[in-house]
Amino acid sequence: MSRTQIAPSILSADFTRLGAAAEAVAGDADWLHVDVMDGHFVPNLTLGLPVVAGLAKATSLPLDCHLMIEEPDRWAVRYAEAGAASVTIHAEAARAPVRTARDLRAGGTRVGLGLNPATPVDGYADVLGEIDMLLLMTVEPGFGGQQFLEFVLNKVRRARSLVSAAELDVWIEVDGGVDHETVARCAEAGADVFVAGSAVYGADDPAAAVRELRERADRASRS
Repeated sequence: MSRTQIAPSILSADFTRLGAAAEAVAGDADWLHVDVMDGHFVPNLTLGLPVVAGLAKATSLPLDCHLMIEEPDRWAVRYAEAGAASVTIHAEAARAPVRTARDLRAGGTRVGLGLNPATPVDGYADVLGEIDMLLLMTVEPGFGGQQFLEFVLNKVRRARSLVSAAELDVWIEVDGGVDHETVARCAEAGADVFVAGSAVYGADDPAAAVRELRERADRASRS
C-alpha cells in the first residue's frame, strides 16, 4: 500500500475561489495545505482563522495548517478549533513545542513540527515521539514559487533515519519547490507527504497533476 500523501497548497490557488480550488482536488489529494503567515515570522501575510474556518466548511479534504507565525503556542489550538485536522508549528518560533503538541493531540489534532532549511534535524531528535509529522522546508519560508533547495535532501534522509531508528510512525513532509521532477528525489530520500503549490494549481487540470505527483513519488519510493 502506498504511503505517499499529496497536499496541494491553497496558497497557489485563486484566492477569489478558494472553495472551488479545494474541491477541484478533493477526489485525488489527501490533504489541503493551508499556509498561515503573519508578516512577522515570515515577510508575507496570507490567511487567518476566519478563512480556515470557512475552508473547513467548504471542502471535504482535511486541512493541513502550516503556521508560519510568531507565538504559535498561543494560536495553534485555535486553528484546530477552527477545523484544522493537522497543525504544524515552527521550531524556530515555538517557545513550548512539547506542551503545544500535547495540547493539540489532546484535542484529537495531528501535530507537525516545521524546520527551516538551515535548522538541523538532530536538535529535535528527542521530541520526535511528541509529534505526528516533521515538516522540512525545501525553500526559505514566506513565498510560493521559489527554487527547490537541493541540500535539504540530506536533512530528509537524516530525518528518515532518526524516525526509523526510533521505530516511530512520524510522517516526513516536504514543502517548497515540489514539482513533477523534485517530488521523486524527495521520495527517494524518505519523504512521504508532499506539499505542492504551483505544480498543482498552475496546471490546466489540478486533479491530474495530483495524480501524476503521486505516481512519480510512488515509483521513486519503490526504486
